[in-house]
Order: sequence, then structure tokens, then C-alpha cells
Amino acid sequence: MAKLTREDFISSLKEMTLLEIKDLVDAMKEEFGVDPSAVAVAAPAAGAAEEAAPSTVTVSIAAAGVAKVAVIKVVKEITGLGLKESKDIVDSNGVVKENISTAEADEIKAKLEEAGATVEVK
Repeated sequence: MAKLTREDFISSLKEMTLLEIKDLVDAMKEEFGVDPSAVAVAAPAAGAAEEAAPSTVTVSIAAAGVAKVAVIKVVKEITGLGLKESKDIVDSNGVVKENISTAEADEIKAKLEEAGATVEVK
């Protein structure tokens, strides 16, 4: 028996009625012990787990550490603010950036921790 290609299989499905396709699915369940519709349900469930994580986060400084000047320079670089505004953020343990992606937050956290700061990501 010749092997049925994917294209041949799909074209034959296009010619079937919905009742014939349902019978085919039922036969696949019996033959292989697998419910093809369960695969379609499992895929969105995996995507739902990703959606549970926050899409945007806020990065703030918990403590400047001993190298406060280095932390101020990094905050100035990240925010684009002036030196005084950056110093105020560091002194008040304030928010560095809000509503950013988790990937960007991880990069900012790494830079700040490298400078000596303790960082919170919420």
C-alpha cells in the first residue's frame, strides 16, 4: 500500500462531510487510543500558563549598596534623566522604570545589581 502524503490526506478530508470526518476521528480513537481533539485542547492550556505571568513589571531600587555613585550612573543611563533626578531615585529607593517587559526588566536588574544595588521587580 502506498503511503498517503499529508497533502493527499488533507485533500481527501476536504471532500468528506462533517459526519464522515467525525466517524474518522472516532475510528482513530479506537485504533490508536488517542483523542485528536485532546491535542487541540492541550495547546491553548499551555499558552494559558504563559499568560498567567505578568506581561509588564516595575523595577525599583531596594537599596543602593556601597557603590551609590555607580548605581546613580546606571539609573541615569537607563532612564535618560539628569544626574539630580537619578540621585533622587536612588536616595528614595524609588522606581527606575514602570510597565516594561519582563525581558527588559531582567536586563535592567542585571545592570543595577552589577553596579551594587539591590533591586525589586514587581
